[in-house]
Amino acid sequence: MDNHMKLEIPSKSQNEAFARVVVAAFAAQADPTIDEISDLKTAVSEAVTNAVIHGYENGFGTIIVTAVLKDRRLEVSVTDYGVGIADLEQAREPLYTSKPELDRSGMGFTIMENFMDEFSLASEPGKGTTVTMVKIFSQIKTGRDA
Repeated sequence: MDNHMKLEIPSKSQNEAFARVVVAAFAAQADPTIDEISDLKTAVSEAVTNAVIHGYENGFGTIIVTAVLKDRRLEVSVTDYGVGIADLEQAREPLYTSKPELDRSGMGFTIMENFMDEFSLASEPGKGTTVTMVKIFSQIKTGRDA
């Protein structure tokens, strides 16, 4: 099965929940486990939240969420056109946050990386950031295909 989707949303915090549900609903066609869906939703939430808080600094902008499903491999990208990240290595360090005044944990990229099978980060200061994550769903048979 090959399929794809694209979601374009304003950078509002309330759209984080919407994006995670949309991606989870799209992924459902691959019949993932509950744990796989939970991991996916958490990673998408972190990526969208980062775009809102860090990419646009809670200002106005657009977030693009795309997903491509090929067999049991789901690739999700979350893109913003905000401030970008000057030091990608530092940004990926656990507990690092550029917004300590907001009580941010600094674990967003670490969570994304640990909950997904593949993770990559591309950013350019002043032009934005794209987080790309891959989840490979297990081959567990369910009642529908057993």
